[in-house]
Amino acid sequence: MKFQPIVLLACLVAWPLVSFAETAGAPPSVQMGNGEANRIITEGFTREGRTFTFSEVEIEGDGWLVLHPFRDGKPVGEIYVGATFVNGGTSQNVSVSVQTAPEPAAGTMFIVMLHKDVNSNGTFDFVFVDERNVLDIAVFEGGKMVGHVIAAP
Repeated sequence: MKFQPIVLLACLVAWPLVSFAETAGAPPSVQMGNGEANRIITEGFTREGRTFTFSEVEIEGDGWLVLHPFRDGKPVGEIYVGATFVNGGTSQNVSVSVQTAPEPAAGTMFIVMLHKDVNSNGTFDFVFVDERNVLDIAVFEGGKMVGHVIAAP
């Protein structure tokens, strides 16, 4: 499936202001969840210190499992606190560590999501290529961003 740059653009601009499908009963501006070819199994994920482990991650092509923080109860899509490389296909027991923030306390909220390694260089290019888009873009299937709201156990 092709990535939707217009949807990504809207997502990055509105991210701090939107409510996600998994956090509110009202219709969200950005749908989040698993797709058919890209997914993160969040049921039963674990945390040891700064490291979160997910039993299964599937992504079309190489990419990144990324953690974005929350601030004042809202997700902050302009920064990330951890990212780990994921080979294309299905990977088991994928860990990502919080690297740029204090060790999370139980209940600390994050968005865990997939980003595509667009230029296939094995480096997470979270570099804005214009005022709204990063090089290694978020993975979308249709209008759904492949990601989940999680709370640290």
